[in-house]
Amino acid sequence: MGFLMDGLAAEAYDRSYSDRALIRRIWRYFRPHSGRVALVALMVVLGSLVATVIPITISRSIELLTGDPAAQVLIGLAAIIAVMGALGWFFNFVRQTFSARAVGDVVLALREDAYRAVLQRDMSFYDQYASGRIVSRVTSDTQDFATVVTLTIDLLSQLLLVVIIAVVMVTINWQLALITLATGPIVIAAALTFRHVARLTTRQAQRALANVNASIQETVSGIAVAKSFRQEAAIYQQFRQTNELAFQVRLRQGLVFSSIFPILNLLSGIAIATIIYFGGRLALGGSVSVGEWYLFVQSLAIYFFPLTSIASFWSQFQQGLSASERVFALIDAEPKVVQIGNEPAPHLIGRIEFRDVWFTYDTGQDRTAGSPSSASVQWVLPGFSLVIPAGQKLAVVGHTGAGKSSLIKLITRFYEFQAGQLLIDGRDIRALDLAQYRRQIGLVPQSPFLFSGTVADNIRYGRPEATMADVETAARRLGSEWIADLPHGLETDVGERGARLSLGQRQLVALARVLLQNPSIFILDEATASIDPFTETQVQEGLDVVMQGRTSIIIAHRLSTVRTADRIIVLKQGRIIEEGNHDDLLASGGHYAELYNTYFRHQSLDYKPWEEESRELSAKNLGSQAFRPHAG
Repeated sequence: MGFLMDGLAAEAYDRSYSDRALIRRIWRYFRPHSGRVALVALMVVLGSLVATVIPITISRSIELLTGDPAAQVLIGLAAIIAVMGALGWFFNFVRQTFSARAVGDVVLALREDAYRAVLQRDMSFYDQYASGRIVSRVTSDTQDFATVVTLTIDLLSQLLLVVIIAVVMVTINWQLALITLATGPIVIAAALTFRHVARLTTRQAQRALANVNASIQETVSGIAVAKSFRQEAAIYQQFRQTNELAFQVRLRQGLVFSSIFPILNLLSGIAIATIIYFGGRLALGGSVSVGEWYLFVQSLAIYFFPLTSIASFWSQFQQGLSASERVFALIDAEPKVVQIGNEPAPHLIGRIEFRDVWFTYDTGQDRTAGSPSSASVQWVLPGFSLVIPAGQKLAVVGHTGAGKSSLIKLITRFYEFQAGQLLIDGRDIRALDLAQYRRQIGLVPQSPFLFSGTVADNIRYGRPEATMADVETAARRLGSEWIADLPHGLETDVGERGARLSLGQRQLVALARVLLQNPSIFILDEATASIDPFTETQVQEGLDVVMQGRTSIIIAHRLSTVRTADRIIVLKQGRIIEEGNHDDLLASGGHYAELYNTYFRHQSLDYKPWEEESRELSAKNLGSQAFRPHAG
């Protein structure tokens, strides 16, 4: 069975809870609905009593038939049975109605808590775990949680019925009752042996389902890439393997659950046969009446059915507990980004200071690990220091992996650094109210994400209270031509993830969204890298306006956004190796000049490729002449 476990390992944030801890926590969700729970409990008691009265009434009817009963008596007994049946139906209807409402409200609250936890998780959490598996916990596992609650209510009903039937059997004949009751622990013990196996197989089945959800979600999200590379068949084959794994695990789970019923039925069948034999001999001997013997046989059926149901419920009970365990693990996952204070930050000036900051994406490292002696750690920022004065326009350049985007992730507080200090206006970033702080930051990423809705809805996303006039003003600050190109202007539906807009239009919408937010710190993470030169000109005009008087940090591959910066820093392996303005850095002939000649120079209006080719050709000619042998 080892192959079944491949790909079904627990997530790093998963944890194990005892049954008692899970039930205690589940009860906390039911506490606000204690009135409904009490009514359901009352209906359970009344329903169990009615279920017990019916066989007693039938037993009394059998005893009356041995004599010469009056017709009115038989009619009365039949009426009692009919009334009891109707009451049983009514009590069960009330129980099902109110329990369904209580369970629905509890699942609603649990799903909201799980979704709230999803929103509160750090960006590193989503980098580490597949989104489809997270979705599975919020949707499928919370629904499975409803199963455990419903089973619990049924379990209480069956337990109460067992207690009442046991009392009835003892009053009929205590010897037979003892024989019957002695089989109860055997049945329960058989069910308990399935406990750990049931929990394990159920947990694996839920992980397998999460893998299926993750595979489907990833395929749908990347379907354009898959089709462009003609990988439909390969993706389908991968899904078949994932689906086959889920099938095998589910099959194993079904075998575990179904195997308990034959065992329980065998035990109850042996017990019933034994009781019928000894009870029949007592009835023939006159120790018990025929009616009492019949009542005892009927009580056996009523006794063993809930007992086997309890035992089988215990295995199914593990499914609900396992689901709740996975949901609670998501809720209880410890955040990596931890605020040590909650100081208000209604308005920021925008001064940013890195003080000997050590940062790595290896989340296993703690703050004390930030030292030069930690050679085994792959530090992205090894003791990084930088001061960005308020209102300065800073450009950050460097090769891929130099640490440019890591600076942004720390400033936006998406990731936690391991050592050092990051100060905003002289205050520790970890001591600020995180929600208020992030309202002061405007981030435009390289790949813009738009939500379903209109262009205006997406621009208004950061300020839902903004009027349509405010939205239009922010959009027109980036130029009016791009708005005219939209089929319905700002009311154009963007489609899923903005699929109905071009990449340039999506980027403009993202920029307008930040402009409307009016942040104190403005960050562009290669935001113009995918825009055509004409659109870039439009964007640059708007950026010049919005950056005026704000602290601006630019990570760009475009010359236009780099050369206009007040200061440029050049990163290499997480360290600043050069800084200055465009002209000074270019004149120094260092690493920036190398980057300029490699990436930026061809974007310059003064760039003349034919002159570059002439210089290269001249250099080659001079080189060949220098090595030509002299005559004579």
